[in-house]
Amino acid sequence: MIALLIGAGVALLVALIGTPLFIKFLVAKSYGQFIRDDGPTSHHTKRGTPTMGGTVVVAAVLISYFVTHLIMWMMNPDSAGPSASGLLLLFLMVGMGFVGFLDDFIKISNKRSLGLNARAKLILQAAVGIIFAVLVLQFPNEDGLRPASTQISLVRDIPWLDLAFGGTVVGAILFILWSNLIITAATNGVNLTDGLDGLAAGASVMVFGAYTIMGIWQNNQACGSPREAGSGCYQVRDPMDLALLAAILSAALVGFLWWNTSPAKIFMGDTGSLAIGGAVAAFAILSRTELLLAFIGGLFVLITLSVIIQVGFFKLSGGKRVFKMAPLQHHFELKGWDEVTVVVRFWILAGLFVAAGLGIFYAEWVVLL
Repeated sequence: MIALLIGAGVALLVALIGTPLFIKFLVAKSYGQFIRDDGPTSHHTKRGTPTMGGTVVVAAVLISYFVTHLIMWMMNPDSAGPSASGLLLLFLMVGMGFVGFLDDFIKISNKRSLGLNARAKLILQAAVGIIFAVLVLQFPNEDGLRPASTQISLVRDIPWLDLAFGGTVVGAILFILWSNLIITAATNGVNLTDGLDGLAAGASVMVFGAYTIMGIWQNNQACGSPREAGSGCYQVRDPMDLALLAAILSAALVGFLWWNTSPAKIFMGDTGSLAIGGAVAAFAILSRTELLLAFIGGLFVLITLSVIIQVGFFKLSGGKRVFKMAPLQHHFELKGWDEVTVVVRFWILAGLFVAAGLGIFYAEWVVLL
């Protein structure tokens, strides 16, 4: 628990102090956001607002994670260092953040609202996702437990939903496809949610807060632990290190949100939204809560569905729309809701989804007692 407090404290300070410094740098370089002409007209006043703020969040997470482990090692040389699960999560977060950074930089350099073309973006994301999926099936610990498994999970692995039913090679291929589906869904979900000041950052704080709680619980009830409750124990490789990273991400986003809340002094850009989405997907896979992500990240799911429904209905109906505009948050803006009202109400929805996910997580453990 000391490590979580140290990590969260360092991340909060780095983000709080680093964000305004990064804003000054971006302003000096004239690196500002370009706004879509087909979006809500109220957004045109945001043109020129510094973007790529997700760079600060990623930097705060990296600094805090390694500084925390250094401090813990100085306090106790026998303490465990960075774990395989923690490093793999950072790999996916940084990898997706780098793809987003390229996208943001192209937008800024070419002074337009379009960055990487869809094909290049998809290839880069797939490359990072495939490498991650291959690596998480490696690195067994002393008990033979790997960061991930080929079994699909809800609150823990489901034995009868094993992707390796056709053999090791088939299982690995299906797992890569399954993992990349989760990664694509999470990154796109967060990216689509990042449309209003503070919306994605605030919702993500709650999501990572949930993974902090679940990581601590999984550590306390780990199979083989003196505190395990029989069949209710969890087989997760590095639950406490995952809890540390979740706490760090929450704190870093709180520090960033101080400057990102309406009226935003900086946007996270694709650098931030793709990095956060990658981290969310990694938590779901590494904590063995893949299907539970649909509840924990319910707001991201809802907003993504609004886009799918809008596009699908538009094509099937020959040009008609279900919503005034997609993603969903812009529909309510065009209905006359103030931006702050939309953000706060969507935060409430995010909190309700997170509460439902945590309720399912705890209820499953109670049932197994």
